[in-house]
Amino acid sequence: METKPVPWPDIIPAGQWANYRSAIEVARSAGLPFLLGGGFALATYTGRWRNTKDIDFYILPRDREAMIAALSTIGFVDYYDQRPYDPGWIYRSTREGIIVDIIWSMANRRAEVDELWFKRAQSVMVREESIQVAPAEELLWCKLYIMQRDHCDWTDIFNLIYVAGPQLNWDHLIQRVGVDLPLLRAALTMFDWLCPNTSVQLPEKLRKRLDLPKPKRISLAEEQHRIRLLDSRAWFAALQPNDQNLEV
Repeated sequence: METKPVPWPDIIPAGQWANYRSAIEVARSAGLPFLLGGGFALATYTGRWRNTKDIDFYILPRDREAMIAALSTIGFVDYYDQRPYDPGWIYRSTREGIIVDIIWSMANRRAEVDELWFKRAQSVMVREESIQVAPAEELLWCKLYIMQRDHCDWTDIFNLIYVAGPQLNWDHLIQRVGVDLPLLRAALTMFDWLCPNTSVQLPEKLRKRLDLPKPKRISLAEEQHRIRLLDSRAWFAALQPNDQNLEV
């Protein structure tokens, strides 16, 4: 797929980017394929940056040990001693206060990264680097399951649907979600309430498949009011200036 330039990398702090770029270069030198996830992937699709001071590399499970070894050669160390985590699905490495997360599975073990992620990936230009990014459908799929007391990714889901909903491969996503389809239906039901003016643009066959009624349009003021009802912070990408960070 053609590489697409994006404006948000300009606001990534230079020190952070230096560490990110080092991790990118060492992975490439080792011949280890990876896809950007997390804030980088969300920024690719929404055009808005969220500075979490980390970068997520989605990798194939077989490349886990090799990627860990590659990062260790440039000074990245295990973050576990500073903050314990579950090493069954992720390896968290750190250098100079910056975190590089290596991810090969969902946290709930529902699925692992597979070759199809890489076949469906797109490329973006992040400053001087052309990098592959996790497909929007796989990103949304993973985020459906993240609803913890201290962290919920459904706001990311709403951002993704808002900017890419009509273009998403919903058949592929439905296949990925499988028996957990009610979870996707719940997310779309919430989106129908949150942004009905955009939601009406979703494919009609998707609504029939999930038995979703067509939402009624509302005023822009009411839509913005609903967005703030969910979270008063600057979380909704479409309402934020290009040079302003999304809040987490």
